[in-house]
Amino acid sequence: MPTYDAILPAGGRIDSSFAARVGTDVKALIKFGEQTILERTIAALRGTGRVGRTIVIGGREVHIEADGLATEVLDEGASGPDNILKGLKHLVGLPDPPKKVLVVTTDMPFLTAEVINRFLDQCPQERDICVPLVSKAEWFEKFPNSMATFATLADGVWTTGCAYLIDVTALETAMPQIERVFKNRKSVVGMAKLLGPRFLFKFVTKTLNVLDVELKITTMLGCTGAAIRNAPTELAYDIDDLEDYEYAHAHFPDK
Repeated sequence: MPTYDAILPAGGRIDSSFAARVGTDVKALIKFGEQTILERTIAALRGTGRVGRTIVIGGREVHIEADGLATEVLDEGASGPDNILKGLKHLVGLPDPPKKVLVVTTDMPFLTAEVINRFLDQCPQERDICVPLVSKAEWFEKFPNSMATFATLADGVWTTGCAYLIDVTALETAMPQIERVFKNRKSVVGMAKLLGPRFLFKFVTKTLNVLDVELKITTMLGCTGAAIRNAPTELAYDIDDLEDYEYAHAHFPDK
């Protein structure tokens, strides 16, 4: 059974009203039960039996929290992709560098070792990037009356998860394009230029399907991608705002 090193970007911040409710402005340091999400994430990764080194990237508060829990804690960069790249460069410079890494965001309150193992078991080893895919029906079965953002494709209505199994060489090659996608993620014009008119036309006319998205990853990033259908729904529940937190807090099993 293959093992992987893990990169945990932990630089995400929340607004002041949300921070006043939870006592921190760092998403990774929000507590559920007696543990922060960061603590729970590291514990879940360790519990899989399939994760070696854990590299956390974040600010001063994250350094304090992760000291003694993670293998290494690195200073945060300017963006989410930059934090991932910092973790990757650090791992590549170590003895016995990894061939694949598991990138896991640190804002998933329902993450467990079993959830991670289920996802890893679903990932085809020959693909460079594996992304969890959760249908709208699966989401509402697991998290009724909650909120999420979905994309309507020809073969279903989907949302993506927040853990990714990635080939190291492919990630290094694709990182400049990933940065461009990240910078243009809120710009319709910018994303249109990146994705191309044919892709956007198929999306608007609802003829785009998951295979089209996988092919776009191949052509745009220069690597092979796999959208993992029926991935664990817990991978798609991340904390973006106070409403997400309140729902998770009300349904958290250990509260």
